[in-house]
Amino acid sequence: MVRKLTHIDAKGNAVMVDVGRKPSTARTATAKGSIYMQAATLKRIMQGGVKKGDVLAVAQIAGIAGAKRTPDLIPLCHPLALASVKLDLACDPKRRAVDVAATCKVSGQTGVEMEAITAVAVALLTVYDMCKAMDRGMRISDIRLVHKAGGKSGVFRGK
Repeated sequence: MVRKLTHIDAKGNAVMVDVGRKPSTARTATAKGSIYMQAATLKRIMQGGVKKGDVLAVAQIAGIAGAKRTPDLIPLCHPLALASVKLDLACDPKRRAVDVAATCKVSGQTGVEMEAITAVAVALLTVYDMCKAMDRGMRISDIRLVHKAGGKSGVFRGK
C-alpha cells in the first residue's frame, strides 16, 4: 500500500498538516546519535580541558534550545509547547565517541519526533564546533529515532 504524502496537497503544493481536529494526547519521542573523534580529543572533553569550556554542558543546553527551535528550522513542522526536553550525554572511550540521547514530551495534537532528532543533531554539532580546533576529522553519525509513543500510530521502537 502506498501512503499519501501528508505535506503535499492535491495540486502538489507544500502544506502544513491540519491537526486541528486531532485530540490532544501525551506524546514522547527519544532520539540518539554519536560523534566519533580522536582519543586525545575525547580525553580533553572528559578532563574539562577544552578552551571553549565544558563541552558536555554547553552541548546539553544547545540541544534543549534546538528542540525548542525545531519549527524555525524544519519547514512545515508545527510549533509545540514542549512539556519536557531531556538530554543525556555520555563519553565512551572504547568507541572514542560522545553519545547523545534526547527525550521530548508534549501533550498535543502532533508528535515530538522532529524535536528529539533536532535536539540530538544540535547537541552533536555543538560538540563538533567546540572541539574542531583540535580535531577536524570528527564524524557525526547514527542520528535516529529510537522510541515514539502517543497518538494514533501508537508506539515505535527502533535501535
